Amino acid sequence: MSRASRSKPVFPRGEAHPLAGVTVLQVIPDLDAGGAERTTIDIAAGLTQVGARAVVASEGGRLVGELQAHGGIWTPFPARTKNPLAMLVNVRRLARLAHDEGASLIHARSRAPAWVALGAARVLGLSFVTTYHGSYAGRSAAKRLYNSVMARGDAVIANSAFTGDLIRQTVPSAEGRVRVVHRGTDLQAYAPGAVAPHRVDGLRRNWGVAPHERIVLLAARLTGWKGQKVLIEAAAKLRDRGLPDIAYVLAGDPQGRESYTRELDRLIAERGLVGIVRRVGHCDDMPAAFLSASVVTVPSTEPEAFGRSAVEAQAMGTPVVVSDLGAVPETVLAPPDQAASARTGWRVKAGDADALADAIEAALSLGASAREALATRARAHVEAHFSLEKMVADTLDTYIALLSDRPS
Repeated sequence: MSRASRSKPVFPRGEAHPLAGVTVLQVIPDLDAGGAERTTIDIAAGLTQVGARAVVASEGGRLVGELQAHGGIWTPFPARTKNPLAMLVNVRRLARLAHDEGASLIHARSRAPAWVALGAARVLGLSFVTTYHGSYAGRSAAKRLYNSVMARGDAVIANSAFTGDLIRQTVPSAEGRVRVVHRGTDLQAYAPGAVAPHRVDGLRRNWGVAPHERIVLLAARLTGWKGQKVLIEAAAKLRDRGLPDIAYVLAGDPQGRESYTRELDRLIAERGLVGIVRRVGHCDDMPAAFLSASVVTVPSTEPEAFGRSAVEAQAMGTPVVVSDLGAVPETVLAPPDQAASARTGWRVKAGDADALADAIEAALSLGASAREALATRARAHVEAHFSLEKMVADTLDTYIALLSDRPS
């Protein structure tokens, strides 16, 4: 598979869009629920809309059908493995796959498959793109080396300004190759008018929420740094303040963290919140979930690389309360950075249950007019900065810039 042995259709002549006819190969461990997985589907859909071929190599998952519905092509590939010998074998396998599919560019979205994709791209002389969907911690030299592959792309996409700054600080040589492309939200799906009432009613029934109860929602996988314990403590404080008829819903997949779920259940019982705070598992209908909530919380105790829930909730017009760290402050307008009249949510100190309780109470106390005004501001903010169309356009522009610099 020498560079000269294959044809690379970069910018086919006579096509309306520069990427028409081009094949882009995305590599990701699997296609289950998550921000990286959702972005993979969105970019595949954008590619097919402009006449490109969107191939995704992964181990499969619940989103494969959606990928195919958008015109993407799923090819089974053992992208999850972190075994060094298996990864070495995978370089050859991925290079053969990219060659046979006529790929012009490989885009990796996770560290282990990124090492494989880097090797395959270099074998074939293809453009190589990476996306930081998270902020990768590395205390040891070995871990920093492992993480470094994400900064070795010809273009390195950061999903927030926070992530971009982190990349430049950690890998100064990446300066000039970093592109900030905020995670995009499908504003047609995430719109109050797009959610039929029966979807909200069905969720409330499934969650055991009574008609008179208001919902405070935390939608995130069950892991310590997502802040479920902080919300439980805030719920206890609000109960003690006499705030009635609130259901605190923890919607998220434990992903095998059974010991953590037992910790949550124990804390709920210790605080006397059984029936008030409830774990409901994975939710497949997030637009309805956010619309059903009176407040959406993102009480993360470690920096979020983006903060998708906060953006999607704002698109639905639901008040949000978020931790003031990481990239989430980029998505939520609040004092002191903005006037109170421009507020789209609340930002509180991470890990501070009292501050979280205060903000939740303030959001719940909004009158109808104030809530409607906040919803209007929040929706306009998301439309201006975090639309799906903007994310797809910025990503495709990155592809075009790379491919235009390479000869056919």
